[in-house]
Amino acid sequence: MKCLITGGTGFLGRHLVPHLKESGAETTVLNSKNCDLTDRANLLRFSAEKFERIYHLAAWTKAGDFCLHHKGEQWVINQLINTNVLWFWKTHQPQATMIAMGSGCAYAPELDLKEENYMVGEPDRDLYTYAMTKRMVYAGLLALHQQFAMQYRYLVPSTLFGPLFDQQDNHFIFDLIKKIAAAKKTGGRAVLWGDGTQIRELLYVQDAVSLIDLAVEHCPNELLNLGSGIGYSISQYAAMVCDIIGLDPGRIDYDTAHWSGVPKKVFNPQKIHDRFKFKFTDIKTALAETAAYHMPRMFDS
Repeated sequence: MKCLITGGTGFLGRHLVPHLKESGAETTVLNSKNCDLTDRANLLRFSAEKFERIYHLAAWTKAGDFCLHHKGEQWVINQLINTNVLWFWKTHQPQATMIAMGSGCAYAPELDLKEENYMVGEPDRDLYTYAMTKRMVYAGLLALHQQFAMQYRYLVPSTLFGPLFDQQDNHFIFDLIKKIAAAKKTGGRAVLWGDGTQIRELLYVQDAVSLIDLAVEHCPNELLNLGSGIGYSISQYAAMVCDIIGLDPGRIDYDTAHWSGVPKKVFNPQKIHDRFKFKFTDIKTALAETAAYHMPRMFDS
């Protein structure tokens, strides 16, 4: 089986690509260094290949407040990337199944975060531009399926975490681990953004890879949330990490002057529970494995 993976060296790709290889797939991995997806001509060198699957993981974004300061760039760059990938699929790889990744930020935060509401209402104002580019990917998949019967999966993971992250992977849980580990080493204090009450759902990246496999095999032409539907407050996550690392939780401060995002983001998991009866990795076990990977690398010179 031949697979094309865009964004294949990003955090999810660093887990998905080895899994595909171990499963016997022949992988072609694209990233921003070897293929600028904003120029569709760069995809033409792969037009003679016959891929069975295209995994579209690529996106121009970062965690934190990046979306607040790059709205125009995010619209133009992501629209180019997504349109070019869908054009390449339709024009040169119509036999392939497209597996594209959505984002939980595309949901209107006041609604139940279930699949039927993905295109309903307005996304969070601060994340609006990036969220709408993700909705546009789904609109493109629907259009190509409806007109040309092309096959797709549109998968929306909750926030991913686990080993193999790097310094560019700044989602809140990685930042939290870094700050708590630094406080442990230096004897100082860890300062976290927000007031600690905001609730977030995490998905261990190895669980995400397993769920992607299941969705590809069993959920043709569907949008599917990937998540347990269980969320914890930032202060609860901090307490878990403190217990793992060995830091007194009393040495954590909260900086309410910084942007902390929507108050709560937890998926409705009913669809995935009904389909797969999937057993998610215990959150404390997954956090411990993530911290164990990070700690030896954190203070390398």
